[in-house]
Amino acid sequence: MTIELRHLRAVVAVAEAGSFTAAATALHITQPALTRTVQQLEASLGVRLFDRTSRALALTEDGAGFVEKVRVILGDLDSAVALYTTRSLALGFSWLLPDPWAQQVIDDVEKNSRATVVPRRCDDPIAALNNASVDAAVVRRDVPGDEFVQHPLFEEQRIAAVSAASPLASRESIDWAEFGTLPLVINTLSGTTSEDLWPNHDGPVVTCSNFDEWLELIAADRGVGTVPEVARRRVNHRNVRFIPLVGAPPAVVRFVYRRNRVTPLLRVLRDAAIRNSPPPGAGTTSSNHSSL
Repeated sequence: MTIELRHLRAVVAVAEAGSFTAAATALHITQPALTRTVQQLEASLGVRLFDRTSRALALTEDGAGFVEKVRVILGDLDSAVALYTTRSLALGFSWLLPDPWAQQVIDDVEKNSRATVVPRRCDDPIAALNNASVDAAVVRRDVPGDEFVQHPLFEEQRIAAVSAASPLASRESIDWAEFGTLPLVINTLSGTTSEDLWPNHDGPVVTCSNFDEWLELIAADRGVGTVPEVARRRVNHRNVRFIPLVGAPPAVVRFVYRRNRVTPLLRVLRDAAIRNSPPPGAGTTSSNHSSL
């Protein structure tokens, strides 16, 4: 018997669902038809893929090894098909894409590839990369892990964010060292700052996990925060004031994607991201063009 694509999808569906009944529902076929399909595959391979009892279903050792390889095959196949049928890329970001860089990159990709770039806001861009809900992401902090490729693109100057009710709101500028002695509001998931930027900081720290929460905590005068300068031009909150920071280290904008999910379209997006970055000497970092 010739092994067909339906046999491979069937065995993976059963393994993931944990039962023939649930897998049949997911595949929109009857349970007897699914059972026959798996039995045909087992007969063709000459091995038993599942241990079946009246109460449980589990992969055999051969079955686990086979399913692991089949998942890779099906993933590669689906990616290849998507490349020629889905001409779109999702670009993840947690808050405020840099401008005009983002608009230039999207325009560049869409003119040169006829693909569509869809900006997609997500509280945790790295989690979105891991679950494949975005193809690449713009982040402003280093991403650990060899499974990711990251290209530092350029630097953004930091500014202070303080409550309008704070005595600091009337200041023309704040020194970076002074800033580190104040109560801090830190977005631990996707923000640009952490306590270790001020080695001697021992004041209160209020944490949150997204930009909106961070902004409201600043407005409520729970502490002060730092943010790239783009926020001063793009955020209009009546209870938040943005003030220049003297001596603050810049935030680095990075383009990140998973090493095992590179496609020709993703390369087009990556190249446009690098190509449209400000040139050296205009507040940039040197790009680290990691190999694909």
